[in-house]
Amino acid sequence: MAIDVKQIEGRVAEKSAFVRSLTGQLEKVIVGQKYMLERLLVGLLSNGHILIEGVPGLAKTLTVTTLAQAVKASFRRLQFTPDLLPADLIGTQIYQPQNGSFVPKKGPIFANIILADEINRAPAKVQSALLEAMQEHQVTIGDVTFRLPEPFLVLATQNPIEQEGTYPLPEAQVDRFMLKLKITYPNKKEERKILDRMAETNKQFEVEPVISPEEILEVREVVNDIYIDDKIKDYIVDIVDATRKPQEYGLELGNLISYGASPRATIYLTVAAKAYAFIQGRGYVTPQDVKSIGMDVLRHRVIVSYEAEAEEKASEDIIKELFDNIQVP
Repeated sequence: MAIDVKQIEGRVAEKSAFVRSLTGQLEKVIVGQKYMLERLLVGLLSNGHILIEGVPGLAKTLTVTTLAQAVKASFRRLQFTPDLLPADLIGTQIYQPQNGSFVPKKGPIFANIILADEINRAPAKVQSALLEAMQEHQVTIGDVTFRLPEPFLVLATQNPIEQEGTYPLPEAQVDRFMLKLKITYPNKKEERKILDRMAETNKQFEVEPVISPEEILEVREVVNDIYIDDKIKDYIVDIVDATRKPQEYGLELGNLISYGASPRATIYLTVAAKAYAFIQGRGYVTPQDVKSIGMDVLRHRVIVSYEAEAEEKASEDIIKELFDNIQVP
């Protein structure tokens, strides 16, 4: 197995050269936010949609737009509003009076990277239309089904503080997001850099594309081959299982959890850990990779009880306790 890992490491070294170039292009525009940039790369390399939550002004939209510019891929920004219709997203059928037929007209969702800005402002019908696209990578217009281009990545943003005129995302849709990121304020040093760089009117940045969609699909094949030991697989299963039956792991958390993570969490945690290892330049997954990416995979999948809310405990507090107490291989 050591020989196989060595071969994988060689392929990782060869294919991961673009990571530094891509990060460099993003850092031309974005100051700090290393956590968000790294997680966006994880989503790109592991075919996982990402939900980004943060107060206004933290460069969420700017970061996604810059990522799209650094990738030679088609990009659409969709501003979600309460009056948005499914047809505005996926397309509709146009009547042809000359022959009495209907011709499908594709909507803006037919792109490689979709920025769903303020996703929780769209009503349930739009959310359900997006659900098929996210899960099946296809769209149905009338009675015709169309495949979406590959790679297909939905990067959605939402504001956690303003809830007027919003529609909370249903659990089924939240579960489709591989990662949920919580973005915080920059530190003072970073904010001073932001001031120096951005406090000009009509500031323009030249971002050069460094990787194509075809190259991304090739890199994903390398990510799939990254070695993960059986003990680490068992560790991942233990973590997810502990969200459902914490008492079996000696944890008194049962009264704080209404619903644990689904099997999709097990799959996503494994794939995301592989992508994270790839970004670090390794051909194998370590337990620390699982811990580093675990919070982002699980925070939106562990539903806390009313008792936990009364004790002011969030899902992050419970997940941290799980990682602190589950035995690491």
